Amino acid sequence: MTFDPRTIATPVYEALSGLRTQYNNQDARLKEQKSQAVELYTYLSTWGIMRLKAEETALSQDGKKDVVKKYFACLEQLSEIKNLANSDGLKTLKTLGTDEYLGLTGLGLTVAQEFSFWANAIYHDIKGE
Repeated sequence: MTFDPRTIATPVYEALSGLRTQYNNQDARLKEQKSQAVELYTYLSTWGIMRLKAEETALSQDGKKDVVKKYFACLEQLSEIKNLANSDGLKTLKTLGTDEYLGLTGLGLTVAQEFSFWANAIYHDIKGE
C-alpha cells in the first residue's frame, strides 16, 4: 500500500475551509478558530489527547470549540476508530488498549500539525487573537 500525504491533509483542509465559509462574517469567531487550530499541536504534546477531548465540553469560546470538534471528526475519519467525535469520545479513548492509544496519539499529533499549517493558509487574513 502506498502512502499518500493527501490522506491526512484533505480532511483537515476541508474541515477548516468549511468552518471559514460557515462563519466568514464573524471576525471574533474566526480569530478563535485560527488561534485554536494553530495551538492544537502544542496542547496535545503537553497535555495529551484525553485532556483535549475533556476540554472540548469545557470550552466557552465557540470558535475554539468548533476547531476541537472538527479535529476529533478528522481523527475519527482517519483512524477509523468510532465514537471519537461524539459525546462518548472520552469513554472511547479510556477503553483503548495501550498500543492503540499510543498509535492514535501519534496520528493525532500529525493531524494537529496539519491543522496548524492549514489554519495559517486558510485564515491568512485574520490577524490577532
